[in-house]
Amino acid sequence: MNIGKVMLQGTYNKVSNARWLTTKSKLISAVQVGLLSMMSLSAAADESTVAIEQAPLSACYVDGLSEQVQCGSLLVAENPAKPDGKKITVHYAVLPAIKPSFKKQAMLAIAGGPGQSAIENAAGFDRVLAKVRQDRDILLIDQRGTGQSNILACDDDDMSVLSFNDDDMDYVKDTQACLDEIDADVTQYGSLTALTDFEAIRQHLGYEKLHLYGVSYGTRMAQLYMREHPNAIATVTLDGVVPMQQSVIAIGEAIDRGYGLLFKDCQQNSLCGQQFPDLEQDFISVDNQLAESPVKTQVRDPQTDELTSFLLTRGKFNGAIRMALYMPNIRSLTPHAIHQAALGNYQPILGIYTLTSDSTGIAMGMHASVVCGEDIHRITTSMREQAQDSYMGRTMIEGLEATCSVWNMPQVDNSFSDAIASDIPTLLLSGELDPATPPSWGDMATEKLTNAKHFVSEFATHGVAYQSCGNDLIADLVSSGSIDNIDGKCLEKDVRRSFYLNANSVETLSAAAEEE
Repeated sequence: MNIGKVMLQGTYNKVSNARWLTTKSKLISAVQVGLLSMMSLSAAADESTVAIEQAPLSACYVDGLSEQVQCGSLLVAENPAKPDGKKITVHYAVLPAIKPSFKKQAMLAIAGGPGQSAIENAAGFDRVLAKVRQDRDILLIDQRGTGQSNILACDDDDMSVLSFNDDDMDYVKDTQACLDEIDADVTQYGSLTALTDFEAIRQHLGYEKLHLYGVSYGTRMAQLYMREHPNAIATVTLDGVVPMQQSVIAIGEAIDRGYGLLFKDCQQNSLCGQQFPDLEQDFISVDNQLAESPVKTQVRDPQTDELTSFLLTRGKFNGAIRMALYMPNIRSLTPHAIHQAALGNYQPILGIYTLTSDSTGIAMGMHASVVCGEDIHRITTSMREQAQDSYMGRTMIEGLEATCSVWNMPQVDNSFSDAIASDIPTLLLSGELDPATPPSWGDMATEKLTNAKHFVSEFATHGVAYQSCGNDLIADLVSSGSIDNIDGKCLEKDVRRSFYLNANSVETLSAAAEEE
């Protein structure tokens, strides 16, 4: 059974992409970018005797970029405490600076998830960090357990995306089956162990200083880098902030907040409010109906246009809407899709479900190693009580606890969740409409950051730099090495997309057109 499709959802996300969804919904990531692949490199060393060895940098191509970049790898001990034990290969790619004025510096871009491949998201990183790349390399590392770096994944390509019933899943059984398939010591795939790989690659490539850009879960890795290796860091940007003090399982509250903002935005928009005057009630109606029983209907497959069976469950419905809230272009479709579902037409919600499913390839084994070791033990009584009133929050906790009972990760030390104390120049970016990492999380992260600025983009969702002038602010920070003159006024620009009022347009249809 594909645990990656039905057991977990991207906790934070990414640019990314993300990201948590209900554990009873198909795996999708938090934020979308073009999927990428990297040319595979293999280490020629004898893995039984070599503790660390690098494959030489070589020209390669990654999907989404037409130019050649540089790829390499390091052979490292799976368990750093056993340097003579099993080895794994950690892959990385370097997008060379256009004009390499700062050869001893690079921007390390860290992907979200947890479980996303940084290299597979190279095109997105290249786009958002284009100004930084003018004079500095962009370094992408497939964190251990993701992408090309001994990926921890469980797949079942035979499972139908449209017709499977997530309500029937046995998460303990399926998690155990996934674990049985993985040839790895999963206890060695947490954030702190991965950080040792990052630092080893920095030293190997000869970079004296790194500028960090972390998005979603990547912000946790960036903060750990600030704590463990401050002398290696020049500047830091945290986009879609997951503060160390916060268990990501608290995201259930953020999801409900995202729903509420959607309903509010539609109500306050004259055209959307007129077209869908009872949008929240429409959502509740569909949600209640699916809570009683799934709806099975015949639909046109969005990819093949063939007539096929679609089983819409409560988990699929909530998961599709929740993930749509990450992306402004798809968020604009949701009022129409919700309203049509309330009328019994499920084709629009099918379209959103298909658009947001299977989009970024989170490695669910690595995802579990992180969350089960770093977050599950931080569930408090108040979090449980609050989750009882939230379908997404409740099912997420239930599913993750079932998963972690099998994954059996050692718990990180309590100091792991201490606020990061640092004077490194740090830029924090939050989207007011973010359904995963709300602005209050960014505020929390600044508790002991003495050289930081936190900007909130009123109209952005998750991954501010991908939707606004945030990319310019990052470039300014890297160029100046200081936050003193960073001005977030440009984030006030209204970049919202108009809501679709029907299947084809953001404009109302005339009565004559509707009759046709």
